[in-house]
Amino acid sequence: MIRRALICCLTFGLVACATQPHAPTPSPVPAEAPATPAKPGTGPAEATPESKQDLPPVDLTPVPFETARANFVRDTAARYRIDPAYIEATLAQAQIREPIIAAMSRPAERVKPWNEYRPMFITQARIDGGRAFLAQHRDELMRVQERTGVPAEVIVAIIGVETSYGRNAGNHRVLDALYTLAFKYPRSGDPAKLEREVRRELFFRDELAKLFELARMEKLDITTLKGSYAGAMGMGQFMPSSYLDFAVDGNGDGRRDLFNSYDDVFSSIANYFVKKGGWVRGGTVAVPATLDAGREEFNPTDWTPTWTIDDLAARGYHAMTPIRAANATATPVTLEGSNGKQYWLGFQNYYAITRYNISKMYAMAVFQLSQAIAGKELPPA
Repeated sequence: MIRRALICCLTFGLVACATQPHAPTPSPVPAEAPATPAKPGTGPAEATPESKQDLPPVDLTPVPFETARANFVRDTAARYRIDPAYIEATLAQAQIREPIIAAMSRPAERVKPWNEYRPMFITQARIDGGRAFLAQHRDELMRVQERTGVPAEVIVAIIGVETSYGRNAGNHRVLDALYTLAFKYPRSGDPAKLEREVRRELFFRDELAKLFELARMEKLDITTLKGSYAGAMGMGQFMPSSYLDFAVDGNGDGRRDLFNSYDDVFSSIANYFVKKGGWVRGGTVAVPATLDAGREEFNPTDWTPTWTIDDLAARGYHAMTPIRAANATATPVTLEGSNGKQYWLGFQNYYAITRYNISKMYAMAVFQLSQAIAGKELPPA
């Protein structure tokens, strides 16, 4: 659901995001690709991490490549009951790819303000492409919308932002991408960054292990899968962990095929929103707001919608459109617009989009693109 620019949580069972190439090929977001910005058309750009949660200690002692690889084969075989000879034979076909290391090593670009970020993902071509894509797959999308409550245009907007409606789902071999980052994650040499770099390497090592489990469960040929340089696959850019946890058999054929079944792709993206993000059927995503003159901005450390409308009013925030739910809770969102600060209130469904990619601007881009696809007028950037 990253590619890419998806941020993944560093707990070794999560994801956020998803993907693979060719017609339907999805895979939260978003959550879990790397925290590096992507160029327009290659996936979401900037992703801002939330407050760091307590993480278990990690051993920072260097481990030789050969030892780490042998331990991986042993542990993955035991964990998923896979023949170690098969794992070894598959890894023998994997390559350490220097372009992937270079891509992961690139310094982060400056965080673009909203008035520069939005035009990267909301263009007339992307809006028109989304409308055409929705029209082409309306029947499948409406079935998913009815079943899950996730609007068709939101599912389409995710695919539009992630892969330009499947046209750019990645051309790296997933095996190579994950093998490279699992055993040769780049080191900056900065002691202050070492712990994060080790955790990232372990995250990708865990994703590589899950790729073997995914291949076993869904009868996939690991050596043929293509995706982003971080190992995200398909139209929805799912990492292996997201595929395992949130992919759905949407057409009832007994397989979760995120590469060739649009039913499965659409159902899986919606399921991610529901199961990972707590999507509320019929709920509001976000509404524009005002901040009383002289009041200090309130910028929470994450986008969990924990404040009531009265709480926010007491801080000077007022919705500019009526709030349907009497007991709705929201979080304030501040964006740097072309004409100054923009204030929004993000509700549970806004939070759900941030589970796909942990970025307030990513969530707003997906939301506004979905609105444009649905024919609604957008506010200025």
